[in-house]
Amino acid sequence: MEQVFAPWRIEWVRRDDKNPDVDECVFCELPEREDARENLVVARSERAFVLLNNAPYNPGHLMVIPYEHGGTYTDLDDATLLDHARLKQRALDALDEALDPQGYNAGLNLGGGAAGGSIEDHLHTHVVPRFGGDTNFMPVVSDTKVIVEALDETYDHLHDAFAAQDDARAPGPDAAVEFDFD
Repeated sequence: MEQVFAPWRIEWVRRDDKNPDVDECVFCELPEREDARENLVVARSERAFVLLNNAPYNPGHLMVIPYEHGGTYTDLDDATLLDHARLKQRALDALDEALDPQGYNAGLNLGGGAAGGSIEDHLHTHVVPRFGGDTNFMPVVSDTKVIVEALDETYDHLHDAFAAQDDARAPGPDAAVEFDFD
């Protein structure tokens, strides 16, 4: 069996000040803040939002997150499930347009630490774009992960791609692109 060894991630997991400017839940607070761009909220719908991961595995690593606070997938009502799924579709379309990846890893960390999640009490779906050749020797020999694009550039590319979609409403470059699926 092959193993993926990512020792650089332990600093992120063990840090004391996980979200020093957040009082309660980061996924509840960030979409409510004034500046969506500064808080990496790139798109939103009635029941969910898209947040760029601030410690991405690859450019475009994002999360689709229901507004409803809770960590149990089976507790989501039908309207939230459908809205969340539709926003995931829009996110994949935006990633295809903005970054043209060759594939994706997408999924939920359910069950807290045992499942690998660092935030277990607010459900979120990770979508990680994958590119041919995106794994290389740097993490193995030099304990370094190379991210080839800054978050603000990725935000701009994705914001433009979301805004270009049918039925999207883009209030401005610093505001999340909005969708109404009703």
